Amino acid sequence: MASGEANYRSLAWIAASALFMQSLDATILNTALPTIAADLHHSPLEMQLAVISYALTVALFIPISGWVADKYGTLRVFRFAVGMFALGSLACAMSSSLIMLIFSRVLQGFGGALMMPVARLSIIRSVPKQELLPVWNLMATAGLTGPILGPILGGWIVTYTSWHWIFLINIPMSLLGIWLANRYMPNVTGSLQKLDWAGFFFLGGGLVGVTLGFDLISEEFIAKWQATVIVILGVILIITYCFHAQKRERLALLPLSLFKIRTFRVGIMANMLIRLCASGIPFLLPLMYQVVFHYSADKAGMLIAPIALSSMLVKPLCGRILTKLGYRTALISASIVLTLSIAVMSFLHIDSPVWILIVNVALYGGCISIVFTAVNTLTISELSDQDASAGSTFLSVVQQVGIGLGIAVSALILSLYRYFIGESAVQLQQAFGYTYLTSASFGVLLVLVLSGLKKEDGAHLHK
Repeated sequence: MASGEANYRSLAWIAASALFMQSLDATILNTALPTIAADLHHSPLEMQLAVISYALTVALFIPISGWVADKYGTLRVFRFAVGMFALGSLACAMSSSLIMLIFSRVLQGFGGALMMPVARLSIIRSVPKQELLPVWNLMATAGLTGPILGPILGGWIVTYTSWHWIFLINIPMSLLGIWLANRYMPNVTGSLQKLDWAGFFFLGGGLVGVTLGFDLISEEFIAKWQATVIVILGVILIITYCFHAQKRERLALLPLSLFKIRTFRVGIMANMLIRLCASGIPFLLPLMYQVVFHYSADKAGMLIAPIALSSMLVKPLCGRILTKLGYRTALISASIVLTLSIAVMSFLHIDSPVWILIVNVALYGGCISIVFTAVNTLTISELSDQDASAGSTFLSVVQQVGIGLGIAVSALILSLYRYFIGESAVQLQQAFGYTYLTSASFGVLLVLVLSGLKKEDGAHLHK
C-alpha cells in the first residue's frame, strides 16, 4: 500500500511539474516583452502574437490529446510532449527574429497541448478515486504557484540576466519531468475510436483564422483587407463545422448537443466574455508600466504578481462564498467588481501611488478567481457521465482560444486608439486608458449573460 501511495504521489509530482511549466510559461513572457522586442528590433506594442501563438496552438491540439494517448499510451505521449515543449523552449531562446520566436512558440504550444491533458488522463486511469483529492490538490498548488512566480521571475531575469533564460529554464525542468515519467508513469492505453479529422480541420482552422485575423488587423506588414478576409474565412470554417457536427452528432470532435444544456450554454458564453474582458489585462499592464510609465521590468513584474497571489488566497474561500450567496448572485457581484477594477485602470498614470496599483490588481485577481471557479464548475455541473469528457474538452478549448482572442482583441483596440490619438507619451497613456474602458464594456455584456442564470443553479453542488 505504501508503495502504491508513493507511486500515486510521484504521478502527482509529474503532473504538477507539467502544470507548473505550462502556467509559468503562460505568464513569464508578459513582463519580458519590451526587452525581447528591443533585442528583436520590434515595437513592444506589436509583440502580442508571441503570446497568442502559444495559447492558440494549445487550443488547437487539446481536442485530439485523449485520442493520441489512447492510441500510443500515456507514457509515450507524455515524454514526446515534454520533449517538444523543451525543444520549443530551446528554439525560443535561440530566436533571432519575431517570426522565428512565433514559430518556436507554436512548437512549445504543441507540446503543452498534449503534456497536461495526458498527465491528467494518466492520473484518472491509474489513481483510485479515494486517493484523487490529495493528487489534485498538489497539482492545483503547482498551477497557482506558476502564475505568481511568472511575472516576478520574468522581470528579474530580463533585468539582471538575459531574456533567453526565460525559455532555457524549461529545459532542466523538462528533463526532470521525463525522468520521473520513465520511473513512475504507466503507459496506459484506451479503447480507440475513429477521430473526426474533418471536424478537427473545420474547427481548428476556424479558430485559428478568427483569432489570427483579429491580431493581423493591428499589424503593419499585412493589408487590413487581407486580415479581414482571414477572419471571414475563419468564421466560414466555424459555421461549416457546426453543420458537420450536426450531421455526426455524438461522433463529432466536439458535439454541439451540449449546448442544449442551459448551464453549459451560459457557461461557455460567459467564459468567452470573461476572456474578452479580462485576458488582455496581464498583457496590457506590463506594457503600460514599462512603455508609458518607464518602470523597470522587475518592478513591472512585482506589480503584476498580486493578480495571481490574490487569486490563490481567494481560491479556498470560493466554496463558502458560493454556498452563502448562490452561484447567480456571487457571479454577478464578482463580475461587476471585476468590470469596475478594469475601468479604474483607465485612470492610472505615472504618478499614481503604488498602493493603488497593487490594491486594484489584487481586486481584479480575487474577482477572476471567484468568477472562473464558479463559471467552470457550473458549466460542467449538469453534464451526464457520457458528456463529461466532451464537455470538459470543450471548456478547455474555449478557455485557451479565449486567452488568444482576448489578447488579440485588446491589441487591436489599443492599435486603433493609437492610430486615432497618436503615439506621444501622453497620447499613448490615453490610448491605454480607452482600451481598458473598452475592455470593461465586455464586462457589462458578461453581467447581462449571467443574468440568464436561475437562483437555484448550482445549488446541488453544495448539498
